[in-house]
Amino acid sequence: MQYMPNRNKTPPLIVIVGPTAVGKSGVAIYIAQHIGGEIVNADSRQVYQLLDIGTAKPTAQDIESVPHHLFDFLDPSESLTLASYQELARQTIADIHRRDRIPLLVGGSGQYVRSITEGWGIPRVAPRFCLRMDLESFACLYGRECLHRWLASADPEAATKIDYRNIRRMIRAFEVYLETGIPITGHQQRNAPAYPILIIGLTRARSSLYSRVDRRADLMIEAGLVEEVKALIQWGYGWSDTAMASLGYRQFMGYFTGEHTLDEAVSRIKRETRRFIRQQYTWFRLNDPSITWFDLDVTDCTAVLDCCQKWLRESWSGHLNEDIRW
Repeated sequence: MQYMPNRNKTPPLIVIVGPTAVGKSGVAIYIAQHIGGEIVNADSRQVYQLLDIGTAKPTAQDIESVPHHLFDFLDPSESLTLASYQELARQTIADIHRRDRIPLLVGGSGQYVRSITEGWGIPRVAPRFCLRMDLESFACLYGRECLHRWLASADPEAATKIDYRNIRRMIRAFEVYLETGIPITGHQQRNAPAYPILIIGLTRARSSLYSRVDRRADLMIEAGLVEEVKALIQWGYGWSDTAMASLGYRQFMGYFTGEHTLDEAVSRIKRETRRFIRQQYTWFRLNDPSITWFDLDVTDCTAVLDCCQKWLRESWSGHLNEDIRW
């Protein structure tokens, strides 16, 4: 069914989050087909070209059935900053709204999702690799605690929020301060978007999720993941490239250098994917009141669709045109 917009109401955004392998893509496609929706990627690995099998990208059939955006557009040697992603996603959502369609932001990358739903203020400061190397060397020589004290003298508020063990965040805070002269906390004001947002969370029992992870990894091997990684290496992409450091790819480094067997590489993928799932649940907590959770072990897509349709009727639609089927 196509929801016809009420011009007196702000167009909405539906967000679908959850851990890797829970089944987000299938649910999102089902919902989009029934409400006139278009899918916007919020997975930090699916933006890369040539990384198809290991990132579980949408198939050609998926893309034909529902419009997909922000997939498969970045060279594996390039990096996508959070600020750049946020700008691209906001533009894409606005374009979908202008067509009277409903955007579905779908993915498990917590920073990508929260940057949109919470309107994060993100410093537009490009990485300064020489500075980063200097600060890393300083931390190795004098200790992370010393680097943290130095940060506290430049940006006390940032220092109270950043653990001294998180060297990556400390270095980024220095980078922003030295480039702009403004503490990073001064750039990080939040301004949530004006449109109504429904956040759907998908979950399963951990044992079920882990079984799905193991099965998916085996299917990726059968589909040619090893050959995909080998081709990337032959095309000149190295393990230091951002894309090659992705989960599902970096675990093959030891295999291709002869240090590990294929079985060991696959076991590493399964083990590190489970660890990643635990990290994802720190971004999307089951007790978060802003997220409506569905356990896909005990319910199905129709219950999620019913929730979305009810919310759309209340938040946006003027009337429902039942003559249109998607």
